[in-house]
Amino acid sequence: MRTTTAPETVAELVARQWGDHRPGLMYQDADGDAERHVLTHHRTAREAAARAALLVDLMPPGAEPHIGVLLDNTPEFPFWLGAAALAGAAVAGINPTRRGPELARDILHTECRILVTERTHLPLLRGLDLPGVRILITGTEEYEALLAPYAAAKPGDAALAAPAPTSRLLLYFTSGSTGAPKAAVCSQGRLAGAGASLARSFSVGEDDVHYVCMPLFHGNAVIADWLPALVGGAAVALRRRFSASAFLDDVRAYGATYFTYVGRAIQYLLATPPTPDDRAHTLRLGFGTEAGAVDAARFAERFGVRLVEGYGATEGGASVQRTPDTPPGALGRAGAGDDLAVIDPETGRECPPAVLDTEGRLVNGSEAIGELVNRGRSLFEGYWRNPDAEAARTRDGWYWTGDLFFRDAEGFLYFAGRTDDRLRVDSENLAAAVIENILARWAPAAAVAVYAVPDEVAGDQVMAALSLREGARFDPDAFAAFLLAQPDLGTKMAPRYVRIIPEMPVTATNKVHRVSLRRAGFRCAPDPVWHRTPTGAYTPLDEPALSTLLASYTTHSRADLLDR
Repeated sequence: MRTTTAPETVAELVARQWGDHRPGLMYQDADGDAERHVLTHHRTAREAAARAALLVDLMPPGAEPHIGVLLDNTPEFPFWLGAAALAGAAVAGINPTRRGPELARDILHTECRILVTERTHLPLLRGLDLPGVRILITGTEEYEALLAPYAAAKPGDAALAAPAPTSRLLLYFTSGSTGAPKAAVCSQGRLAGAGASLARSFSVGEDDVHYVCMPLFHGNAVIADWLPALVGGAAVALRRRFSASAFLDDVRAYGATYFTYVGRAIQYLLATPPTPDDRAHTLRLGFGTEAGAVDAARFAERFGVRLVEGYGATEGGASVQRTPDTPPGALGRAGAGDDLAVIDPETGRECPPAVLDTEGRLVNGSEAIGELVNRGRSLFEGYWRNPDAEAARTRDGWYWTGDLFFRDAEGFLYFAGRTDDRLRVDSENLAAAVIENILARWAPAAAVAVYAVPDEVAGDQVMAALSLREGARFDPDAFAAFLLAQPDLGTKMAPRYVRIIPEMPVTATNKVHRVSLRRAGFRCAPDPVWHRTPTGAYTPLDEPALSTLLASYTTHSRADLLDR
């Protein structure tokens, strides 16, 4: 890793690239294009400086210095990240899976006066009312003509305001499951510190190549992949959109040594057909969230690559630091200066330590699982123009993460899902992620999602969506026997309903689209659904059984809950 002093701003990191003529940025023009291009670190800094100078001239006087970036993972995205850092401006990452009024709301809410996009995404903007927003379309003659006068710009030549540790750099939307997403504020100082911390933890050096296959409009790719590469002087290789089938080809072609992941990306990679040369590559590490212990072990066995699960929200309110003695399945302990606690949100009291069996399986989840809360200092910098959301996040003087955890007797913390994914079955609170980790052990399952559906009388019932491995079929007797053999599957955790789904619905960041699964519930034809009888056996939820079930909801005046 570079031995220069710790950076105070991301602008410093971008400027450090000047004069470095080693390979710095690698990419393909489009999916399916076999030709891969290489730009030096110096060239990427030059492109960022040119855009910073253009930005200074285009930004209306008195406007918030915010740029919306509606792009796939093309070179223009890191160019504009660097430009914003140099110019003392901020990038709002715009999610291309948003549509219509929701998309317009994201752009206007963050007060973007400039929107950078590409031809591919122009159809998304048709018919949108975006008053006062200037749209720049990359790859066009007009765009190149705008940039031409600034080709000789250097880092530091032009700025709207001198970059400082407190300067806003990112307005990144959190991927909430309901309601309008919130734009988390991220300063240059906090981001530079996060990048430096990860670069130290993973010994990022100038010979590394960071493969960026997660979307850059999401915090994971920028904070955990692009920034550590900047700090360590590593090269960055871009994949326009994540592709499981192209993953190893890219890794080999670019000589990638590191990548990040979120959501179900690891399951998609494991679902690709095995080949004899699965370990013939340069990767040494994957860093991300939500892989699960079972899939992480399968990934290491097949590809010979260690996955490190981390925790640190884009908001910066709490972080968990992994140490060499962190046990399997745990994320680590509280970071320096953090006072993290697992709190029962109903009582406000700290949850008791988790009890784990000899194989590390949780046996007292109903009492040990609670919301992770930071009672100490927090790096949370707020949400853009959203005081109600800020107040909810920082109530009672604590930072409430919105994530479920449990803590063992030694203080190690384990992720148990989002608070939104909590189920209440027969007056007992259950965490979807805990049940998912158990179901993931079933060999025929390629992907698993657990979520709540309303019970006919009160509370919730557990429903699971299973995507099966190629050639596998759902054997209800084998599945029931598997459940009986799991010592950590509580009496109320077994799924009442099982949906066999050809492909798991996911968001643009490869997280399971639970809203769509919950909305469909067990009325999800043509996908088959099996339901659990009082004996523990699974039988098809056919038309007669479904009619009887729906009548029960009507009898108890709960049919309306199925449509929410």
